Amino acid sequence: MTVVLDTVSVPRPRHPEKARRPDSAVLPKPDWIRVRAPVSRGYAETHAIVRANGLHTVCEEASCPNIGECWEKKRATFMIMGDTCTRACAFCNVKTGLPGPLDPAEPEHVAEATRKLGLTHVVVTSVDRDDLDDGGARHFADTIRALRERCPKTTIEVLTPDFLRKDGAPEIVVAAKPDVFNHNLETVPSRYLTVRPGARYFHSIRLLQRVKEIDPAIFTKSGIMVGLGEERNEVLQLMDDLRTAHVDFLTIGQYLQPTRKHHPVVRFVPPEEFKGYEATAYAKGFLMVSASPLTRSSHHAGEDFARLKAARDAQAYR
Repeated sequence: MTVVLDTVSVPRPRHPEKARRPDSAVLPKPDWIRVRAPVSRGYAETHAIVRANGLHTVCEEASCPNIGECWEKKRATFMIMGDTCTRACAFCNVKTGLPGPLDPAEPEHVAEATRKLGLTHVVVTSVDRDDLDDGGARHFADTIRALRERCPKTTIEVLTPDFLRKDGAPEIVVAAKPDVFNHNLETVPSRYLTVRPGARYFHSIRLLQRVKEIDPAIFTKSGIMVGLGEERNEVLQLMDDLRTAHVDFLTIGQYLQPTRKHHPVVRFVPPEEFKGYEATAYAKGFLMVSASPLTRSSHHAGEDFARLKAARDAQAYR
């Protein structure tokens, strides 16, 4: 009998669905997009708490440029339902494949990590789980309830997938009463086929609108990336679409290309253009706008939530 030992370990590629795509050019980053490397003591402590609870974060999985700043302050965005997404968006660095089963203890682990980090505002997001009959809506609701029980003073923001073809999913999440319901459009509709092929633009708009119909007290939020080949007039139309759905908060940030196999950066949008988008969005009626090259959905989420509440209160007294 012959025994063959495999002494060479070949790791599974992170993005096998992108492996055959041609490499795209990588534009040199301008000075305004550079950040410090994450080396602080606070970063190490946050990393240890996340690992001790067996959790994933979008900060790591999506290669967020703000991870050093946020983790230094012990602020992490938890990514529930595993680290493997059922979709293969051209911009995203989260790995694609068939996810494993849900961990029923995960909501408690998220709540415990939130308590240990001392978060006053927590953001919970997830991979897309098209394999689940509710898209993971009940798992989101369980996580919200665990947070309410373990961290009653912490405000909760969820950043959900679109729950495409999952009837009743938004109702399940809204019934758990998060303080903020976020769902990102990511880009303008003309770019969906190449950037976000598994999603449908107007379904995402309708999801945000449906949240407001169910519970008008919940803040709604959405975000996009620029630099993917969109035109300015398309961004302005997207703002109008979101305001038609009564969305309260808009974030706009620069797209950064994770690897040469991902969608290329068409251009780096200068800071003054972001300021122009911000001014226009406020003029269109958003309560809160965050627009800058390094803006991300959960960056400064706690401070932004306080400003969002203040803006609603000020509007009520007019």
